[in-house]
Amino acid sequence: MRLDKFLKVSRLIKRRTVANEVSDMGRISVNGNLAKAGKQLKEGDIIEIEYANRKVKAKILRIPSNNVSIQEASTLYEIIE
Repeated sequence: MRLDKFLKVSRLIKRRTVANEVSDMGRISVNGNLAKAGKQLKEGDIIEIEYANRKVKAKILRIPSNNVSIQEASTLYEIIE
């Protein structure tokens, strides 16, 4: 699954267009490397997102086949920091 779509489905970022913009600004890294919106993710990858005043580091636990409910969204990842 693409990085921007995963961020939207998991609700780490609310909109896919915002996820695209944030990755274009160089504020998202996957496994320590800057990542573009089209980066293909796999289970076990570590995503780091820099917000204005904080950083979020999350490990991908599973990749969904399509959209998931709000209750299921938090089961897709584990917050590390």
